[in-house]
Amino acid sequence: MARYTDPVCRLCRAEGQKLFLKGERCLTPKCAVERRPYVPGMHGPKGGFKRKVSDYNRQLREKQKARRIYGVMERQFRRYFSTASRAKGLTGATLLTLLESRLDNVVYRLGFADSRAQARQLVRHGHFAVNNQKTDIPSFLVKPGDVVAVRDSSRNNVYFKGLGEYLHDRSTPAWLSRDTAGMSGRVIELPGRLDIDAQLNEQLIVEFYSR
Repeated sequence: MARYTDPVCRLCRAEGQKLFLKGERCLTPKCAVERRPYVPGMHGPKGGFKRKVSDYNRQLREKQKARRIYGVMERQFRRYFSTASRAKGLTGATLLTLLESRLDNVVYRLGFADSRAQARQLVRHGHFAVNNQKTDIPSFLVKPGDVVAVRDSSRNNVYFKGLGEYLHDRSTPAWLSRDTAGMSGRVIELPGRLDIDAQLNEQLIVEFYSR
């Protein structure tokens, strides 16, 4: 399975903004965008985040930004776009709804992980169940009514034992409900565009694939 293995802070610097790929670390002075406010590479310090921007470049950067935020490789992202383009409604909004419906993103949104990358690892290691069925596929798409819960066999894990102290400080979006004591969450409905706080211009992504 293809995956990005280089330093993720370079991705934030390449986009010129925080993508919150390292969770709470991104809110501290240790954030690479704060310490090195320029694009990575030998010419970065001279030009900062400024660069010539064409229409194509704007579209490409927005697509890359969405991929990096949700941790999706190009081929899979293209499949999501293809699915969204065949569905009813606005293609861009539908694309973001599909990305938000991934199990790893739901685990992150419920507060069970500090970042989507950590959520993806927890899911792959089999710590979560959907509707009482062990599910270790991060790209699994949830549906309204689905219950995502930490498996009984994982609740004695050191990580999950200590997680309860922090869950009360982590908010959940309106389309999800969380049972902190039960270490579970329910999908109330699929998120609409207004429910998704990702700083993305999805229309630019649609334009990129519509060239």
